[in-house]
Amino acid sequence: MDVRVGDRLLMKKPHPCGADTFLVLRVGMDFKIRCTGCGREVMVPRVKCEKRIKRILREPDE
Repeated sequence: MDVRVGDRLLMKKPHPCGADTFLVLRVGMDFKIRCTGCGREVMVPRVKCEKRIKRILREPDE
């Protein structure tokens, strides 16, 4: 899966705060993502995160 820093991820399940989109801050063996609702940052293993992604939202100019 082609996930880049700066992408917004629409997840299958929402964060406990209610938001379902996350901003990608770091990519590697783990993803560092920030909730767009409450601002909480979490590190998630790559495999676990890729299974939970519904759609990748990118800017059209990239």
